[in-house]
Amino acid sequence: MNAVRPGFFEPDDSRVKAKICGITTAEQAIAIHELGADALGFNFWLKSKRYLERNAKVDSWLQDLAGKITRIGVFVNPTRPEIESAIGEGVIDFAQLHGDESPEFFTELATAGLPVFKATGVKNGEMLDEAAAWFTGAAENAILLDAYAPVEYGGTGETMDWNLGREAVIRWPEQKVILAGGLNPGNIADAIAQVRPFAVDVASGVESGTPGVKDQEKVRNFLAAVRS
Repeated sequence: MNAVRPGFFEPDDSRVKAKICGITTAEQAIAIHELGADALGFNFWLKSKRYLERNAKVDSWLQDLAGKITRIGVFVNPTRPEIESAIGEGVIDFAQLHGDESPEFFTELATAGLPVFKATGVKNGEMLDEAAAWFTGAAENAILLDAYAPVEYGGTGETMDWNLGREAVIRWPEQKVILAGGLNPGNIADAIAQVRPFAVDVASGVESGTPGVKDQEKVRNFLAAVRS
């Protein structure tokens, strides 16, 4: 593998960070790391089209990535033991909660020292107002804003309203706003120019049809556009 990347949440005023989500194989994880991604996302939600089932083999290659690139586990309505297991066994570095978790549950995890942050779908200003409930104790003061998708919980390819993303960045300057939802190599430069997020997150936008199978050329073009 290439040199170790700085942590995903470490500030870098010179550029926007990029997370490639929905990785399902060790080979893709290595290839995307070598292309220069800052973080990889692994979906542990059973109903996800990009579900990655934890087992001894999967845990092993996830553990092999430790210290090389930031590993983010995506969970939907998990139990606390699920989060504690993945982090405690060195499978992931951060847990992204992407379901209907309550602010109280989120705060419980964060207060216990677990590195968690929230992903939430927003479709209007009222939902953006509600997103502020997830700041308390959030790992690295981060929040991921996605297109509103209450059934699929992200990864739909639907584009989020970038005006809401820009409003969030202006309203919460101390928060690391991660922009997701409908991003792809063709629109990512415009999205960054308009929103000015801390980082961007993509899943379906770098695939060519089969969920969980990344198109390496699309990943390469996406990352090049982010850097530009």
